[in-house]
Amino acid sequence: MTSKQCVRNAIARQPVDRVPLGLYAVDHDTVSAVLGRETFVRNQLAMQLALWEGRREEMVEGWKADLVEFYRKLDCVDVITCRDAMLMPAPGHVFSPLMGYVPGDQTEVPRKTGENEWADATGRVYRAAPDTNEIRCIVNPVQAAAHEYRVEDFEGPVEPPAPPPAEIFAIFDHVLREFGGERYIVGPTGGCIGIPMLGGFEDGLMLYATEPEIIHAHNRRAVAMQRYQDEHYIRPGQDAGLFDQDMAGTNAPFVSPAMFRERSLPYMKQRVGEIKQRVPQAILHCCGHSIPLMDSFIEAGFDAYQSLQTTGGMEMGMLQERFGPRIAFWGGVPIETLIAGTPDETRLAVRSAYESLKRNGHGSGLILGPSQSIARNTKYDNFMAMLDEHVKLRDQL
Repeated sequence: MTSKQCVRNAIARQPVDRVPLGLYAVDHDTVSAVLGRETFVRNQLAMQLALWEGRREEMVEGWKADLVEFYRKLDCVDVITCRDAMLMPAPGHVFSPLMGYVPGDQTEVPRKTGENEWADATGRVYRAAPDTNEIRCIVNPVQAAAHEYRVEDFEGPVEPPAPPPAEIFAIFDHVLREFGGERYIVGPTGGCIGIPMLGGFEDGLMLYATEPEIIHAHNRRAVAMQRYQDEHYIRPGQDAGLFDQDMAGTNAPFVSPAMFRERSLPYMKQRVGEIKQRVPQAILHCCGHSIPLMDSFIEAGFDAYQSLQTTGGMEMGMLQERFGPRIAFWGGVPIETLIAGTPDETRLAVRSAYESLKRNGHGSGLILGPSQSIARNTKYDNFMAMLDEHVKLRDQL
């Protein structure tokens, strides 16, 4: 059985000859450690500086070469996602939640004003944060005024958007060409409906709770726009479409299950159905304690759920026992162990995931991987111990 077929069968809860492995996303420090050199791959600080300095093509070409070399070295990894093979802003474009990549305001590139600080023509000040590997805006004198949303904002005809610039897909399309014949590739879509956060997290949740007609109007328009975007964002040859939004905290979902079923599920179900007309399977990434929403995710048509946050009670054995016959799970190795544990503790976590699979007896239904992503500050020895223990156990079904 090929790597690709093994993953397809595992997600479909059909027989497999081994447990497949997927990493969802790997932060740059782990990629650099495997390659033995610094890389642009998921290196937010280096990526932003390269864009500001007019080195976009250098960054994209380096990213493509390094990602291919990384996954050639890790030939035990069966799944590659668009979270590693990221979509890149094209020159002169910005990202719009409803419209995708569109021509953007060409403000002056920030100029360096001090050690790890930059400023642009609007007065925004940026500072590098090496501890989190990102550049943050620390002064923003042009904050947008709060928008009071109305139903009318989302009514009227929906015109097909212009096709996105081809340059945004350069990295993903390269990885698809390199690995699409052998490994399972999880790619982008035109979007899906979760919990719309109109106006930001807090304002968005308040609006979701108090203004259902606005939420319905937004979701109707978003579905129409996302349907148009599928034609461009779902790339020929990818194996699955990915939707990722965190819809729960550590203890509970952000909204009640009943509210979610009424205001989001019909649109999510419609979008998953449309996505699966173009690609065989659909995968949801959602952190937090989302168990109360799991029946809705299954009803929507998702084939697999990724991000089994152990600190949120998302324990592999329990999830397989309750939901395993209806949806596959991707995870099993706590990221907390990979960051703060030891190689022996990491190996034990891998073995525990395998024992859960055997104990629950739901066919396959498991893609082994970290509970979220291979996050920054993951210990290299722990990462390699996870891979090694998996290789030892994967054929022992």
